[in-house]
Amino acid sequence: MNYRSIKNMNQIIREKLSILPKDFDLIVGVPRSGMLPANLLALYLNLPYTDIHSFINGYIYGSGERKQYFKKDSYKKVLVIDDSIGSGSALKKCKKELKPVIDKYQLEFCVIYASQECKNDADYFFEVIPTPRYFEWNIFNHPGLKNACFDIDGVLCPDPMNDQNDDGERYIDFITNAPALYLPSCKVGAIVTSRLEKYRPQTIQWLEKHGVKYDKLFMIDLPNMRARQMANNHAKHKANVYAEDKYDLFIESNFNQSLQINSLTNKPVFCTENFEMIYEYQSTIYNIKSGRSIPFLRKIALKFRNQLRMFAND
Repeated sequence: MNYRSIKNMNQIIREKLSILPKDFDLIVGVPRSGMLPANLLALYLNLPYTDIHSFINGYIYGSGERKQYFKKDSYKKVLVIDDSIGSGSALKKCKKELKPVIDKYQLEFCVIYASQECKNDADYFFEVIPTPRYFEWNIFNHPGLKNACFDIDGVLCPDPMNDQNDDGERYIDFITNAPALYLPSCKVGAIVTSRLEKYRPQTIQWLEKHGVKYDKLFMIDLPNMRARQMANNHAKHKANVYAEDKYDLFIESNFNQSLQINSLTNKPVFCTENFEMIYEYQSTIYNIKSGRSIPFLRKIALKFRNQLRMFAND
């Protein structure tokens, strides 16, 4: 599992900006994932930018205006940018869309992240990342979610406030009417929650209301909130499901639980508390007996992780 955040993207662009010639006149992003690196590159290179369809129709984004018309001879050398290349099919589609203007400009193509097999399909790439891979900007619409487990509170919807978490009428009102938070755009493998089994009807109703598709829904079969608090096995409950071979990603809201789930399964956990992917080596910073993260060791592990990434990018 390979994960890159928006912060990682920004960092690799700044570190390797020098690979790009400085004679480009315009940056063109491939909607929609390519618009993020297009914006960053335009800022760092002090160039105008636009999207493919606006470019074909002769528009760029101008300050103070949404779009600004430009003459076709205003720009000669154009950099077309996307976030990544995997199989190369998206790049082929992009080039096909640009056929109406391909003879009018000097077009060159760039991706931030490339697979080893297709890295040479683009004129420039910033980093080679093998699959499977997830990005912060596409993790909730990734086709791999069919093999993922999702927490509910703190992921699909916000956590309940203390006064809502009464195991009674206020809690029922919360789980019935909670606003949506991070909703997947495709079917997920399993919903795994610490909610009690007795709230299954309201939970299913909420999931249907918000169009969340899933194969299975796992809840805790205990009589009340106090029994759940006494058991204190939230992470173990989730890890027991995630341990099945068919699941390869867990999306969890709580950082400490993310560390526990990772420690119990040796599988990656994406934490929405900090939008970081928790890998196996990070489980060493967790003290399972105390049930608390160790800040000092956590800082060391995170520093070591960053050094590894910098070394890999060199």
